[in-house]
Amino acid sequence: MDWIRDHLWETWLALSIVLGVAEMFSLDLILAMLAAGAVIGMVTALLGLPIFVQVLAALATSVAMLAFVRPAFVKRLHSGPDLALGHGKLVGTRALVTEEITGLAPGRIKAGGEVWSALPYDEHVRIAPGETVEILQIKGATAYVHPVGTLEA
Repeated sequence: MDWIRDHLWETWLALSIVLGVAEMFSLDLILAMLAAGAVIGMVTALLGLPIFVQVLAALATSVAMLAFVRPAFVKRLHSGPDLALGHGKLVGTRALVTEEITGLAPGRIKAGGEVWSALPYDEHVRIAPGETVEILQIKGATAYVHPVGTLEA
């Protein structure tokens, strides 16, 4: 016990290292927040503050880190891009018309390297081959498309 009192900052440092290593196995980000509190305890020990101030500073830092920093980290780590699978990933993309598309007869488009049957989203629109369309919806094996406006100089 006397060694600990004589070497308080080393004790806080050892505690923070042990908590940091344990965090690598748990991956909950709880022990990392406690390790940050131990680092603050080490800093207060280096400043020569009494042990009760060191414990209070370490405790306050750990609680603050758990309350404010950990939720933001967890949210950031668990969020990611939405995974689009199947034909749903084609919705919102552009395609090239290979056969004329009318409201009366489906045509063909090339989208994502595949040929799809297509109908116009607005049944009164005619879309000629070679035009670019945007895929608005897919029902079964038919894509519902709308022509993309072009800028002419």
